[in-house]
Amino acid sequence: MATKRIGVLGLQGDFREHIEKLQSLGVETRDVRRVTDLEGLDALILPGGESTAVAILERSEAGFEAGVGRPDTIFDSIRKLGEEGLPIWGTCMGSILLAKDIEGSKQGRLGLMDISIRRNAFGPQRFSAETELHIPAIGEEPFRGVFIRAPLITKAGKDVEVLGEIVQGVVMAREKNLLATVFHPEVVDDTRVHEYFLKMIESKKK
Repeated sequence: MATKRIGVLGLQGDFREHIEKLQSLGVETRDVRRVTDLEGLDALILPGGESTAVAILERSEAGFEAGVGRPDTIFDSIRKLGEEGLPIWGTCMGSILLAKDIEGSKQGRLGLMDISIRRNAFGPQRFSAETELHIPAIGEEPFRGVFIRAPLITKAGKDVEVLGEIVQGVVMAREKNLLATVFHPEVVDDTRVHEYFLKMIESKKK
């Protein structure tokens, strides 16, 4: 298997946990904080986090809605790379940034993935929970899903493949080069979701 270089957006959130998980799988990683850090990547992960990343993104909200934005922002560059086919995986807050529609919100976003998402779908952090998820794409054994102030995918476009869902809605989905998980695979010992993303990258390179 060819060597991959995966960037993890390191502005805020669980980027260290993703980096450690990838390195445990023998993957070369890069902490991405500026536009130049995106050069030469085979893929990018947008980790879970809080309002810091969103606040930065909202500064170019009008530009994103118009499909242009300020060309010097890292989010504009990420958006362009995603449109060009770079594999991008968003976890929790990252999945919100990927979504075209955020229920009841006009916050800035990348708007790359044809999904509707609901922020804090399970309530505040005290309602955070863990549950076993059935995700056939990664194997028959259940995956321990950790939900921390998690969003929920409430609608998926016709080209979106639903990979995992619970009673409330969709928790994992893929659209071509884009992957969204509303839970946190980086905080459990199981590496299968990360391995699934690596296979996405490998198939893209062929």
